[in-house]
Amino acid sequence: MAKEKTVFVCQNCGYISPKWAGKCSNCFSWNSFIEEVVQSKPSGFKKSTEAKAGNAVRINDITQKRLSRIALPYSEFNRVLGGGLVPGSLILLGGEPGIGKSTLVLQTVLSLDNRKVLYVSGEESESQIHLRAERIGIKNDDCYIFTETNIEKIIATIKVVGPEIIVIDSIQTVASSDLTSSPGTVSQIRECTRLLQEYAKEFNVPVILIGHINKDGDIAGPMSLEHIVDAVFQFEGDNNHFYRLLRPKKNRFGSTYEIGVFEMMNHGLKEVTDPGNILLTDDNIGLSGVAYGSLAEGSRSLMIEIQSLIGNAVYSSPQRTATGFDSRKFQMILAVIEKRLGLHLSQKDAFVNIAGGIKVNDTAADLAVLASVISSYYDKPLGENTCFIGELGLSGQIRPVSFIDKRVSEAIRLGFKNVFISAAQKSDINTKHKNIHLVSDVRDFASKLFQ
Repeated sequence: MAKEKTVFVCQNCGYISPKWAGKCSNCFSWNSFIEEVVQSKPSGFKKSTEAKAGNAVRINDITQKRLSRIALPYSEFNRVLGGGLVPGSLILLGGEPGIGKSTLVLQTVLSLDNRKVLYVSGEESESQIHLRAERIGIKNDDCYIFTETNIEKIIATIKVVGPEIIVIDSIQTVASSDLTSSPGTVSQIRECTRLLQEYAKEFNVPVILIGHINKDGDIAGPMSLEHIVDAVFQFEGDNNHFYRLLRPKKNRFGSTYEIGVFEMMNHGLKEVTDPGNILLTDDNIGLSGVAYGSLAEGSRSLMIEIQSLIGNAVYSSPQRTATGFDSRKFQMILAVIEKRLGLHLSQKDAFVNIAGGIKVNDTAADLAVLASVISSYYDKPLGENTCFIGELGLSGQIRPVSFIDKRVSEAIRLGFKNVFISAAQKSDINTKHKNIHLVSDVRDFASKLFQ
Protein backbone atom coordinates (compact mmCIF):
# COMPACT_ATOMS: atom_id res chain seq x y z
CA MET A 1 0.00 0.00 0.00
CA ALA A 2 1.31 3.47 -0.88
CA LYS A 3 2.48 5.57 2.03
CA GLU A 4 1.06 9.02 2.51
CA LYS A 5 3.10 12.00 3.58
CA THR A 6 2.46 15.72 3.75
CA VAL A 7 4.50 18.55 2.32
CA PHE A 8 4.01 22.31 2.19
CA VAL A 9 3.61 23.79 -1.30
CA CYS A 10 3.90 27.47 -2.18
CA GLN A 11 0.69 28.46 -3.99
CA ASN A 12 2.51 31.20 -5.88
CA CYS A 13 5.46 29.39 -7.44
CA GLY A 14 4.96 25.70 -6.57
CA TYR A 15 8.06 25.42 -4.36
CA ILE A 16 7.89 22.36 -2.06
CA SER A 17 9.09 22.56 1.54
CA PRO A 18 9.12 19.74 4.12
CA LYS A 19 7.90 22.17 6.81
CA TRP A 20 5.80 25.31 6.97
CA ALA A 21 7.48 28.68 6.58
CA GLY A 22 6.04 32.17 6.69
CA LYS A 23 8.03 33.31 3.64
CA CYS A 24 8.80 31.31 0.51
CA SER A 25 12.55 31.09 -0.06
CA ASN A 26 12.02 30.78 -3.83
CA CYS A 27 9.61 33.60 -4.75
CA PHE A 28 9.71 35.49 -1.39
CA SER A 29 5.92 35.63 -1.06
CA TRP A 30 4.41 35.64 2.43
CA ASN A 31 1.88 33.14 3.86
CA SER A 32 1.68 31.19 0.61
CA PHE A 33 2.44 27.67 1.94
CA ILE A 34 -0.44 25.18 2.15
CA GLU A 35 -0.13 21.63 3.43
CA GLU A 36 -0.84 18.99 0.78
CA VAL A 37 -0.89 15.21 0.95
CA VAL A 38 1.30 13.35 -1.54
CA GLN A 39 1.56 9.65 -2.19
CA SER A 40 4.96 8.08 -2.28
CA LYS A 41 5.90 4.98 -4.24
CA PRO A 42 5.31 1.68 -2.40
CA SER A 43 8.34 0.11 -0.77
CA GLY A 44 10.15 -2.29 -3.03
CA PHE A 45 9.09 -0.32 -6.13
CA LYS A 46 11.85 -0.39 -8.70
CA LYS A 47 12.15 2.29 -11.34
CA SER A 48 12.85 0.97 -14.81
CA THR A 49 16.10 2.24 -16.32
CA GLU A 50 15.24 1.07 -19.83
CA ALA A 51 12.78 2.93 -22.03
CA LYS A 52 11.57 2.41 -25.56
CA ALA A 53 13.26 4.71 -28.05
CA GLY A 54 11.09 7.30 -29.76
CA ASN A 55 10.98 8.42 -33.39
CA ALA A 56 13.10 11.50 -34.13
CA VAL A 57 12.15 13.28 -37.37
CA ARG A 58 14.41 15.43 -39.52
CA ILE A 59 13.09 18.99 -39.51
CA ASN A 60 12.85 19.20 -43.32
CA ASP A 61 10.80 15.98 -43.37
CA ILE A 62 8.04 17.42 -41.16
CA THR A 63 4.85 18.05 -43.12
CA GLN A 64 3.06 21.15 -41.97
CA LYS A 65 -0.69 20.81 -41.52
CA ARG A 66 -2.54 24.04 -42.12
CA LEU A 67 -5.00 24.64 -39.29
CA SER A 68 -7.94 26.91 -39.95
CA ARG A 69 -8.66 29.23 -37.03
CA ILE A 70 -12.12 29.51 -35.54
CA ALA A 71 -13.21 33.09 -36.18
CA LEU A 72 -15.00 34.63 -33.22
CA PRO A 73 -17.89 37.09 -33.72
CA TYR A 74 -15.93 39.98 -32.16
CA SER A 75 -13.09 41.54 -34.14
CA GLU A 76 -11.48 42.85 -30.95
CA PHE A 77 -11.17 39.31 -29.57
CA ASN A 78 -9.88 37.99 -32.91
CA ARG A 79 -7.30 40.79 -33.04
CA VAL A 80 -5.82 39.83 -29.67
CA LEU A 81 -5.88 36.10 -30.47
CA GLY A 82 -4.03 36.72 -33.73
CA GLY A 83 -6.90 35.93 -36.09
CA GLY A 84 -9.15 33.56 -34.12
CA LEU A 85 -9.03 30.46 -31.93
CA VAL A 86 -6.44 27.87 -32.93
CA PRO A 87 -7.79 24.28 -32.73
CA GLY A 88 -6.21 22.36 -29.87
CA SER A 89 -5.03 25.48 -28.05
CA LEU A 90 -5.34 26.23 -24.33
CA ILE A 91 -6.34 29.85 -23.57
CA LEU A 92 -6.12 31.28 -20.06
CA LEU A 93 -8.16 34.42 -19.31
CA GLY A 94 -7.59 36.23 -16.01
CA GLY A 95 -8.95 39.36 -14.39
CA GLU A 96 -10.27 40.92 -11.20
CA PRO A 97 -13.58 39.72 -9.70
CA GLY A 98 -16.58 41.36 -11.37
CA ILE A 99 -14.57 42.83 -14.25
CA GLY A 100 -16.52 40.82 -16.85
CA LYS A 101 -14.42 37.72 -17.68
CA SER A 102 -17.35 35.30 -17.63
CA THR A 103 -19.56 37.79 -19.46
CA LEU A 104 -16.98 38.22 -22.22
CA VAL A 105 -16.56 34.48 -22.81
CA LEU A 106 -20.26 33.60 -22.46
CA GLN A 107 -21.27 36.44 -24.77
CA THR A 108 -18.69 35.29 -27.33
CA VAL A 109 -19.76 31.63 -27.41
CA LEU A 110 -23.46 32.58 -27.45
CA SER A 111 -22.85 34.68 -30.58
CA LEU A 112 -21.18 31.86 -32.54
CA ASP A 113 -23.03 30.31 -35.46
CA ASN A 114 -23.19 26.54 -35.95
CA ARG A 115 -20.58 25.80 -33.27
CA LYS A 116 -21.20 23.26 -30.51
CA VAL A 117 -19.92 24.74 -27.24
CA LEU A 118 -19.71 23.23 -23.76
CA TYR A 119 -19.65 25.84 -20.98
CA VAL A 120 -18.55 24.24 -17.70
CA SER A 121 -19.15 26.31 -14.58
CA GLY A 122 -17.96 25.53 -11.08
CA GLU A 123 -19.18 28.81 -9.60
CA GLU A 124 -22.74 29.37 -10.85
CA SER A 125 -25.84 27.23 -11.24
CA GLU A 126 -27.55 26.56 -14.56
CA SER A 127 -30.38 29.00 -13.77
CA GLN A 128 -27.90 31.77 -12.92
CA ILE A 129 -26.04 31.28 -16.19
CA HIS A 130 -29.30 31.20 -18.15
CA LEU A 131 -30.42 34.43 -16.48
CA ARG A 132 -27.22 36.16 -17.58
CA ALA A 133 -27.46 34.61 -21.05
CA GLU A 134 -30.97 36.01 -21.54
CA ARG A 135 -29.69 39.48 -20.64
CA ILE A 136 -26.82 39.15 -23.12
CA GLY A 137 -28.87 37.54 -25.87
CA ILE A 138 -28.81 33.89 -26.98
CA LYS A 139 -27.95 33.42 -30.65
CA ASN A 140 -26.27 30.02 -30.48
CA ASP A 141 -28.77 27.25 -29.63
CA ASP A 142 -25.99 24.65 -29.65
CA CYS A 143 -24.41 25.88 -26.40
CA TYR A 144 -24.48 23.34 -23.55
CA ILE A 145 -24.20 24.30 -19.88
CA PHE A 146 -22.70 21.88 -17.36
CA THR A 147 -22.21 22.74 -13.67
CA GLU A 148 -19.55 20.48 -12.15
CA THR A 149 -16.23 20.75 -10.29
CA ASN A 150 -14.93 17.18 -10.64
CA ILE A 151 -12.48 17.01 -13.54
CA GLU A 152 -13.08 13.30 -14.21
CA LYS A 153 -16.84 13.93 -14.68
CA ILE A 154 -16.06 16.97 -16.82
CA ILE A 155 -13.77 14.99 -19.16
CA ALA A 156 -16.35 12.20 -19.42
CA THR A 157 -19.10 14.70 -20.28
CA ILE A 158 -16.87 16.37 -22.86
CA LYS A 159 -16.38 13.03 -24.61
CA VAL A 160 -20.14 12.44 -24.69
CA VAL A 161 -21.13 15.93 -25.89
CA GLY A 162 -18.25 16.26 -28.37
CA PRO A 163 -18.03 20.11 -28.37
CA GLU A 164 -16.01 22.21 -30.80
CA ILE A 165 -15.11 24.73 -28.07
CA ILE A 166 -14.77 24.12 -24.31
CA VAL A 167 -15.01 26.78 -21.58
CA ILE A 168 -13.99 26.13 -17.96
CA ASP A 169 -15.18 28.76 -15.47
CA SER A 170 -13.02 28.73 -13.44
CA ILE A 171 -9.97 26.50 -13.33
CA GLN A 172 -9.44 27.21 -9.60
CA THR A 173 -12.79 25.57 -8.73
CA VAL A 174 -12.09 22.32 -10.57
CA ALA A 175 -10.53 19.41 -8.68
CA SER A 176 -9.53 15.78 -9.25
CA SER A 177 -10.77 13.01 -6.98
CA ASP A 178 -7.38 11.31 -7.31
CA LEU A 179 -5.80 14.07 -5.22
CA THR A 180 -6.62 14.74 -1.58
CA SER A 181 -5.77 18.44 -1.65
CA SER A 182 -8.52 21.04 -1.85
CA PRO A 183 -9.52 22.83 -5.09
CA GLY A 184 -7.34 25.78 -6.05
CA THR A 185 -4.09 24.34 -4.72
CA VAL A 186 -1.01 23.96 -6.90
CA SER A 187 -1.35 20.22 -7.38
CA GLN A 188 -5.05 20.40 -8.26
CA ILE A 189 -4.64 23.23 -10.79
CA ARG A 190 -1.65 21.54 -12.41
CA GLU A 191 -3.34 18.14 -12.68
CA CYS A 192 -6.66 19.48 -13.99
CA THR A 193 -4.93 21.66 -16.56
CA ARG A 194 -2.81 18.72 -17.68
CA LEU A 195 -5.91 16.55 -18.26
CA LEU A 196 -7.61 19.31 -20.24
CA GLN A 197 -4.44 19.86 -22.25
CA GLU A 198 -4.25 16.18 -23.16
CA TYR A 199 -7.83 16.22 -24.44
CA ALA A 200 -7.34 19.49 -26.34
CA LYS A 201 -4.24 18.23 -28.15
CA GLU A 202 -5.64 14.76 -28.85
CA PHE A 203 -9.01 15.87 -30.26
CA ASN A 204 -7.90 19.27 -31.63
CA VAL A 205 -10.46 21.21 -29.57
CA PRO A 206 -9.69 24.69 -28.17
CA VAL A 207 -10.18 25.14 -24.42
CA ILE A 208 -10.73 28.52 -22.74
CA LEU A 209 -9.84 28.58 -19.04
CA ILE A 210 -11.09 31.44 -16.87
CA GLY A 211 -8.83 32.11 -13.90
CA HIS A 212 -8.87 34.16 -10.72
CA ILE A 213 -6.12 36.61 -9.84
CA ASN A 214 -4.32 37.14 -6.55
CA LYS A 215 -3.83 40.36 -4.58
CA ASP A 216 -0.76 41.25 -6.67
CA GLY A 217 -2.80 41.22 -9.88
CA ASP A 218 -1.28 37.99 -11.22
CA ILE A 219 -3.26 34.89 -12.17
CA ALA A 220 -3.70 32.71 -9.10
CA GLY A 221 -2.00 29.35 -9.08
CA PRO A 222 1.50 28.13 -9.87
CA MET A 223 3.65 29.90 -12.44
CA SER A 224 3.85 26.59 -14.29
CA LEU A 225 0.18 27.10 -15.25
CA GLU A 226 1.15 29.97 -17.56
CA HIS A 227 3.84 27.77 -19.10
CA ILE A 228 1.40 24.93 -19.81
CA VAL A 229 -1.19 27.01 -21.67
CA ASP A 230 -0.67 28.43 -25.16
CA ALA A 231 -1.94 31.94 -24.48
CA VAL A 232 -2.53 34.10 -21.41
CA PHE A 233 -4.83 37.12 -21.55
CA GLN A 234 -5.56 39.72 -18.91
CA PHE A 235 -8.95 41.44 -18.81
CA GLU A 236 -8.30 44.84 -17.26
CA GLY A 237 -10.44 47.75 -16.21
CA ASP A 238 -12.03 49.58 -13.32
CA ASN A 239 -15.44 48.79 -11.90
CA ASN A 240 -16.06 52.54 -11.69
CA HIS A 241 -15.52 52.98 -15.44
CA PHE A 242 -17.12 51.43 -18.51
CA TYR A 243 -14.09 50.52 -20.62
CA ARG A 244 -12.26 47.19 -20.48
CA LEU A 245 -8.95 46.21 -22.10
CA LEU A 246 -8.13 42.67 -23.20
CA ARG A 247 -4.34 42.48 -23.07
CA PRO A 248 -2.17 39.44 -24.03
CA LYS A 249 0.68 38.45 -21.72
CA LYS A 250 1.64 35.36 -23.74
CA ASN A 251 0.50 34.19 -27.17
CA ARG A 252 2.10 31.35 -29.10
CA PHE A 253 -0.09 32.01 -32.14
CA GLY A 254 -0.03 35.79 -32.39
CA SER A 255 1.40 39.07 -31.20
CA THR A 256 1.53 40.14 -27.56
CA TYR A 257 1.36 43.84 -28.47
CA GLU A 258 -2.25 44.04 -29.60
CA ILE A 259 -5.13 44.95 -27.28
CA GLY A 260 -8.89 44.60 -27.51
CA VAL A 261 -11.14 47.39 -26.23
CA PHE A 262 -14.65 46.77 -24.91
CA GLU A 263 -17.31 48.88 -23.24
CA MET A 264 -19.48 47.47 -20.48
CA MET A 265 -23.16 48.03 -21.23
CA ASN A 266 -26.41 46.94 -19.56
CA HIS A 267 -26.82 44.10 -22.09
CA GLY A 268 -23.19 42.96 -21.96
CA LEU A 269 -19.92 44.02 -23.55
CA LYS A 270 -19.71 46.12 -26.69
CA GLU A 271 -16.52 46.18 -28.74
CA VAL A 272 -14.89 49.54 -29.49
CA THR A 273 -13.39 49.42 -32.98
CA ASP A 274 -12.00 52.98 -32.96
CA PRO A 275 -10.68 53.56 -29.42
CA GLY A 276 -8.37 56.49 -30.22
CA ASN A 277 -10.27 59.14 -28.26
CA ILE A 278 -12.45 57.09 -25.88
CA LEU A 279 -10.43 58.27 -22.85
CA LEU A 280 -10.69 61.96 -23.70
CA THR A 281 -13.30 64.43 -22.44
CA ASP A 282 -14.10 68.05 -23.31
CA ASP A 283 -14.89 69.06 -19.72
CA ASN A 284 -11.31 70.07 -18.80
CA ILE A 285 -10.61 72.55 -21.62
CA GLY A 286 -9.14 75.75 -20.20
CA LEU A 287 -8.22 74.21 -16.82
CA SER A 288 -4.69 74.02 -15.44
CA GLY A 289 -2.99 70.71 -14.72
CA VAL A 290 -4.53 68.86 -17.69
CA ALA A 291 -2.34 67.49 -20.50
CA TYR A 292 -2.82 64.95 -23.28
CA GLY A 293 -0.43 62.18 -24.23
CA SER A 294 -0.25 59.11 -26.44
CA LEU A 295 -0.28 55.44 -25.51
CA ALA A 296 0.90 52.89 -28.11
CA GLU A 297 -0.78 49.48 -27.96
CA GLY A 298 0.26 47.23 -30.83
CA SER A 299 -1.01 48.65 -34.11
CA ARG A 300 -3.13 51.21 -32.23
CA SER A 301 -2.48 54.52 -30.56
CA LEU A 302 -4.72 55.69 -27.72
CA MET A 303 -4.86 59.29 -26.58
CA ILE A 304 -4.86 59.68 -22.79
CA GLU A 305 -5.77 62.53 -20.50
CA ILE A 306 -3.41 63.23 -17.58
CA GLN A 307 -4.50 65.36 -14.63
CA SER A 308 -2.07 66.77 -12.04
CA LEU A 309 -2.58 68.83 -8.91
CA ILE A 310 0.22 70.66 -7.08
CA GLY A 311 -0.63 72.39 -3.81
CA ASN A 312 0.83 73.44 -0.48
CA ALA A 313 1.56 70.52 1.84
CA VAL A 314 -1.03 70.04 4.56
CA TYR A 315 1.11 67.73 6.68
CA SER A 316 4.78 67.85 7.59
CA SER A 317 5.45 65.13 5.02
CA PRO A 318 4.23 66.10 1.51
CA GLN A 319 1.93 63.60 -0.18
CA ARG A 320 2.83 61.89 -3.44
CA THR A 321 -0.11 60.03 -4.99
CA ALA A 322 -0.31 58.50 -8.47
CA THR A 323 -3.44 56.83 -9.85
CA GLY A 324 -2.97 54.79 -13.03
CA PHE A 325 0.71 55.81 -13.23
CA ASP A 326 3.85 54.34 -11.65
CA SER A 327 4.35 56.17 -8.33
CA ARG A 328 8.14 55.77 -8.43
CA LYS A 329 8.26 57.18 -11.96
CA PHE A 330 6.10 60.11 -10.81
CA GLN A 331 8.51 60.86 -7.97
CA MET A 332 11.39 60.76 -10.44
CA ILE A 333 9.64 63.29 -12.70
CA LEU A 334 9.06 65.59 -9.72
CA ALA A 335 12.75 65.33 -8.76
CA VAL A 336 13.85 66.18 -12.31
CA ILE A 337 11.53 69.21 -12.37
CA GLU A 338 12.90 70.49 -9.06
CA LYS A 339 16.52 69.90 -10.02
CA ARG A 340 16.50 71.11 -13.64
CA LEU A 341 13.83 73.84 -13.50
CA GLY A 342 14.26 75.05 -9.92
CA LEU A 343 10.58 74.62 -9.02
CA HIS A 344 10.18 74.06 -5.27
CA LEU A 345 8.15 70.87 -5.13
CA SER A 346 9.71 69.32 -2.01
CA GLN A 347 7.17 71.11 0.22
CA LYS A 348 4.22 70.64 -2.13
CA ASP A 349 1.57 67.93 -2.28
CA ALA A 350 1.63 66.31 -5.73
CA PHE A 351 -1.13 64.18 -7.28
CA VAL A 352 -1.43 62.67 -10.75
CA ASN A 353 -4.36 60.77 -12.26
CA ILE A 354 -4.86 58.99 -15.60
CA ALA A 355 -8.44 59.66 -16.65
CA GLY A 356 -10.53 56.69 -17.73
CA GLY A 357 -9.36 54.23 -15.08
CA ILE A 358 -6.52 52.65 -17.10
CA LYS A 359 -2.95 51.93 -16.03
CA VAL A 360 -0.15 53.47 -18.07
CA ASN A 361 3.30 51.87 -18.35
CA ASP A 362 4.34 53.56 -21.59
CA THR A 363 7.37 55.86 -21.14
CA ALA A 364 5.97 58.15 -23.85
CA ALA A 365 3.56 59.53 -21.23
CA ASP A 366 6.42 61.15 -19.27
CA LEU A 367 6.31 64.38 -21.25
CA ALA A 368 2.54 64.74 -20.75
CA VAL A 369 2.95 64.22 -16.99
CA LEU A 370 5.74 66.80 -16.98
CA ALA A 371 3.52 69.32 -18.80
CA SER A 372 0.56 68.76 -16.47
CA VAL A 373 2.71 69.21 -13.34
CA ILE A 374 4.22 72.48 -14.65
CA SER A 375 0.76 73.70 -15.66
CA SER A 376 -0.67 72.98 -12.20
CA TYR A 377 2.33 74.55 -10.43
CA TYR A 378 1.88 77.87 -12.25
CA ASP A 379 -1.92 77.44 -12.40
CA LYS A 380 -1.85 78.15 -16.12
CA PRO A 381 -3.83 76.09 -18.63
CA LEU A 382 -1.98 74.56 -21.55
CA GLY A 383 -2.85 75.41 -25.12
CA GLU A 384 -5.95 73.73 -26.50
CA ASN A 385 -5.50 70.79 -28.90
CA THR A 386 -1.93 70.18 -27.71
CA CYS A 387 -0.40 66.72 -27.29
CA PHE A 388 2.89 65.72 -25.60
CA ILE A 389 4.86 62.60 -26.59
CA GLY A 390 8.29 61.80 -25.13
CA GLU A 391 10.32 60.07 -22.44
CA LEU A 392 12.03 62.01 -19.66
CA GLY A 393 15.60 61.17 -18.62
CA LEU A 394 17.22 61.89 -15.26
CA SER A 395 19.45 64.48 -16.91
CA GLY A 396 16.37 66.39 -18.04
CA GLN A 397 16.75 65.25 -21.63
CA ILE A 398 13.62 64.52 -23.68
CA ARG A 399 14.31 61.10 -25.11
CA PRO A 400 12.82 59.50 -28.27
CA VAL A 401 10.04 56.89 -28.11
CA SER A 402 8.89 54.11 -30.41
CA PHE A 403 6.24 54.44 -33.15
CA ILE A 404 6.48 58.22 -33.07
CA ASP A 405 5.07 58.76 -36.56
CA LYS A 406 2.06 56.55 -35.80
CA ARG A 407 1.41 58.41 -32.54
CA VAL A 408 1.67 61.83 -34.21
CA SER A 409 -0.56 60.79 -37.11
CA GLU A 410 -3.25 59.55 -34.71
CA ALA A 411 -3.06 62.75 -32.64
CA ILE A 412 -3.49 64.91 -35.73
CA ARG A 413 -6.35 62.70 -36.97
CA LEU A 414 -8.16 63.30 -33.68
CA GLY A 415 -7.83 67.08 -33.97
CA PHE A 416 -4.64 67.90 -32.06
CA LYS A 417 -2.96 70.83 -33.83
CA ASN A 418 0.22 71.10 -31.73
CA VAL A 419 2.40 68.11 -30.86
CA PHE A 420 5.54 68.26 -28.69
CA ILE A 421 8.12 65.53 -29.34
CA SER A 422 11.83 64.89 -28.79
CA ALA A 423 14.19 66.84 -31.06
CA ALA A 424 16.09 63.57 -31.62
CA GLN A 425 13.16 62.25 -33.70
CA LYS A 426 13.02 65.03 -36.24
CA SER A 427 13.96 62.68 -39.07
CA ASP A 428 11.37 60.07 -37.96
CA ILE A 429 8.39 62.34 -38.55
CA ASN A 430 6.53 62.61 -41.83
CA THR A 431 7.33 65.98 -43.38
CA LYS A 432 3.64 66.66 -44.13
CA HIS A 433 2.91 67.04 -40.41
CA LYS A 434 2.76 70.69 -39.37
CA ASN A 435 2.95 72.38 -35.97
CA ILE A 436 5.41 69.80 -34.62
CA HIS A 437 7.40 71.33 -31.74
CA LEU A 438 10.83 69.79 -31.17
CA VAL A 439 12.25 69.99 -27.63
CA SER A 440 15.61 68.72 -26.45
CA ASP A 441 15.41 69.04 -22.64
CA VAL A 442 13.13 70.27 -19.86
CA ARG A 443 14.45 73.84 -19.99
CA ASP A 444 13.79 74.06 -23.72
CA PHE A 445 10.38 72.47 -23.13
CA ALA A 446 9.41 74.88 -20.34
CA SER A 447 10.38 77.91 -22.47
CA LYS A 448 8.05 76.81 -25.29
CA LEU A 449 5.22 75.40 -23.18
CA PHE A 450 3.10 78.54 -22.71
CA GLN A 451 3.98 80.31 -25.96
